[in-house]
Amino acid sequence: MAEAKQRHWCLTAWLILMIVINSIVVLSGLIAMIPPLPPLAWIVPTLLFACIGIANVVFSVALLRWKKWGFFGLVGTSILLVVNNLILMRINRVPLGRGRVPFILLAVVILYAALQVGKEKRGWTQLE
Repeated sequence: MAEAKQRHWCLTAWLILMIVINSIVVLSGLIAMIPPLPPLAWIVPTLLFACIGIANVVFSVALLRWKKWGFFGLVGTSILLVVNNLILMRINRVPLGRGRVPFILLAVVILYAALQVGKEKRGWTQLE
């Protein structure tokens, strides 16, 4: 009989935190769309952030279910967010997204580190 997989508490805590934060991002994006509608210039980025938040929840749940594609999905959405923030900074000529970029990259680094924590409970080696 196959041994049940166990994850380190750090990984579980980080994934739950990611699910909660991304759920809040989605809800705040949807609330921002309640009439009166914001200008079109804000609708597209808001919808993009909401879609990325939904995708991040799906990818985080996939990691909780031991799917390696969840990690690569989170890396992909993080790259998309960094590029999007840099484009918004360039268009608006305001350092709006500059402060967010390090945190986006830090979240991926923390996730990777959490997947490496533990000896027999190491998450990365247990992903399918």
